[in-house]
Amino acid sequence: MKKKNIIVFMTDQLNADTLNKPERKAITPNIDSFRCDATQFDQAYTVAPHCCPSRVAFFSSLYPSQSGVWNNVEVDNALSRGPYDGVTLLQEKLKAADYTTVFSGKWHVSAYEGPTDRGFDYNLHEYISNYGRFKPENRPRTNDWKLVYADRNSIKLDDTKEFGEILRKGYPKYYHFGVDNDPFGDTKTVKEACDFLDSMPQDNPFFLFVGTTGPHDPYSPPQAYLDMYKDVSITLPDNFHDPMKDKPALYRRTRDQFTLTETEHIEGIRRYLAFVSFEDALFGKLMRKLKEKELYEDSIIIFLSDHGDYVSAHGLWAKGLPCFREAYQIPLLMKVPGVRGGGKIDNLVSITDVAPTILDIVGLEPFVHGGNSLLPLLENKEAPWRAELFSQTNGNEVYGIQRSVWNTSWKYVLNMFDYDELYDLQNDPGELQNLAQQPEMQPIIKEMCKKLWAFAKEHDDNCTCPYIMVSLAPYGPGILLE
Repeated sequence: MKKKNIIVFMTDQLNADTLNKPERKAITPNIDSFRCDATQFDQAYTVAPHCCPSRVAFFSSLYPSQSGVWNNVEVDNALSRGPYDGVTLLQEKLKAADYTTVFSGKWHVSAYEGPTDRGFDYNLHEYISNYGRFKPENRPRTNDWKLVYADRNSIKLDDTKEFGEILRKGYPKYYHFGVDNDPFGDTKTVKEACDFLDSMPQDNPFFLFVGTTGPHDPYSPPQAYLDMYKDVSITLPDNFHDPMKDKPALYRRTRDQFTLTETEHIEGIRRYLAFVSFEDALFGKLMRKLKEKELYEDSIIIFLSDHGDYVSAHGLWAKGLPCFREAYQIPLLMKVPGVRGGGKIDNLVSITDVAPTILDIVGLEPFVHGGNSLLPLLENKEAPWRAELFSQTNGNEVYGIQRSVWNTSWKYVLNMFDYDELYDLQNDPGELQNLAQQPEMQPIIKEMCKKLWAFAKEHDDNCTCPYIMVSLAPYGPGILLE
């Protein structure tokens, strides 16, 4: 049987609500059309709240504790620079099976190795390709200082504020939103992929990964897409005014960074939605090219994002340690030949499940460790499925160890930098009321801790040090001995 071509379109920082919820829905005709041919996973989540660990989880099917990638690998104080030795990536398995492997866009997997070092035959266009700078013999010890002072005229030292600007004294000027004809070079990312389809070799099946960087902050879509929303009424989310007094102080301190008026928050949402529409247009361009080349019908096509964006939920933007749904939930649409499109699946799904699904569909050996194939769900077969999902982070560029576990009823967050969180997801989907300090919740917290530690043991997560100064969980891993 001829192997199926595989196309993955991964955006960066796309809030799932903007594709699904009427009160936050962006104008996305191309994704909406594709949804009719695909299966939509309504409860898909990433493993960590930022780019590199999420992308490595996609390519390797591993959690950070297994892959070794905990935070963004190209910052000066990164905890790790790339995956552990021996970690196998999806494209490496496909290449070994005679797939032509093609990359265009955002990599963010390793600071030492590029796409062609890790299984891609072609690297058409790479948005960020400075990994050579971080090799031990090249890397300066004061790189971040050089970035801060690269343009002395950009340093903000006074209180004057322009519309959409976020005040940060002593830091470079930062505009929360703006306008850009081609933000992050995403137009070229997709154009190069389309051009490749026009001239690709015909002998082997291909795996094409297209990774755009929008709708990442700063939210600066082209003017034409912003004009689509000039008459659209924008409202703040229901949990925008959350005072967060019952949540970790770091959450409040992060929220306080966004020195924006409500009018600016609303304008930020407008720009974000316009940015999503721009990404939709790029996705549509790629789909039209596939149809033109008569490749659409018989190909596996996947649309997803690496992680989400708060989009003003709880007064926050972008993504980070605040362990709220909006940063972790991702859109995930899969078109699989032979599977009827238009369906929705509400099982708890992880970004680590996508690569095993691809391997299962094309008949290749699965990863030794990793997520679960979604093929039984796609084919509507009875199969046991997970009851919980988990997250792991040791912080972004400012560290903070955090683990979480959730199911359809409860979400528990273990914070090693502050007190913990517990949310009743059935009655409080906006995660407004933290119940962790209520004595009657202790049985639930104890049970969630058991699940969290069992997962940590299974996934080689060594956040278990029993020393008195760091044994901060309310129930330690020894609870598994009960």
